[in-house]
Amino acid sequence: MQTLSVKNFSTSYLVMTYLGWWVTWILLQTLVLFNTGILSWYAALNDAITTNVVLGLGGYVMISSVRFYHPRQILRLTWSIGLSLICVFLIRWIAMQLNDDIGYVEFLEKSMIVRGLFSWLMISIITIISWIWYYMREQQEIESRKTKTENLAREAELSRLRQQLQPHFLFNSLNSISALVGSKPEEARKMIQELSDFLRGTIKKDDQQYVNLEEELKHLQLYLEIEKVRFGHRLKTEIIQEEHTHKLLLPCLLLQPLVENAIKFGLYDTIGEITIRLEAKVVDSHLSIRIENPFDPETSQRQPGTGFGLNSVQRRLYLLYGRNDLLSTNAQETTFITELKIPQPA
Repeated sequence: MQTLSVKNFSTSYLVMTYLGWWVTWILLQTLVLFNTGILSWYAALNDAITTNVVLGLGGYVMISSVRFYHPRQILRLTWSIGLSLICVFLIRWIAMQLNDDIGYVEFLEKSMIVRGLFSWLMISIITIISWIWYYMREQQEIESRKTKTENLAREAELSRLRQQLQPHFLFNSLNSISALVGSKPEEARKMIQELSDFLRGTIKKDDQQYVNLEEELKHLQLYLEIEKVRFGHRLKTEIIQEEHTHKLLLPCLLLQPLVENAIKFGLYDTIGEITIRLEAKVVDSHLSIRIENPFDPETSQRQPGTGFGLNSVQRRLYLLYGRNDLLSTNAQETTFITELKIPQPA
């Protein structure tokens, strides 16, 4: 359901409502004056039109005052009383110019106090409604600016988190290329080409917030090819996904830091082959991704949940979904498990 906002009302709608208000009062006043037998139809209509047109103009003056000058409460009260007196004397003068019948003039003079109270009541109602209206609109504009500022800050932080990951990976790759240039120039050239493809794909995704799993895994595969050049036969990967998960959405470039984290803490403390396993499936309308890497509990200095990669992913997930329970880690004997849950749009 769409939230009602003062901004939803157009200027033309407000003008028509305001005019309708005074036309209604013209009709009511005409009927009351005629039915009491005090005035004829013509005199009653003439009096009603004069009274409400003047009050309508006075109300417009008050609306403009509240809109542009925001007077304090005591000033609004004083201004409404003064404006009501001006309207009453203006109504008297115009009415006497239009109808100089002695009976009408006597009626006009006797009704001045009632007209004054009625004028002040109408001006006060318009003043209160106008103040509430412009106050609500101002608060909504403030809230809108605040929301836009928060969104910009969030987008800036998300961009910063994504950009911080690339230099770290890039430096490692360049160091590996440097080491391969002398001993294995062919592998160095291959790694340069794969690094180029990976960075080109990263740049193309800069404006994307979400991608489907199929596209994310293709980009992840480029990263893994680079890492396999670095670590050779020691790094093996296994990717398993349920068939209907390839179109599910997740934040762009989210898996690379998690897999990089798994490689770092799986390979750096061992000298043998390791297998990084990634499994994707649907669990309770969430895209569930499980990443497993072996580790040596005797030599590994890693504590669950630490590391810039995991922290940055956790922060991105919170900024995007407002939840802190979408990323979890667990160490089971010699296997470290990272589990990721991505809510899917309804």
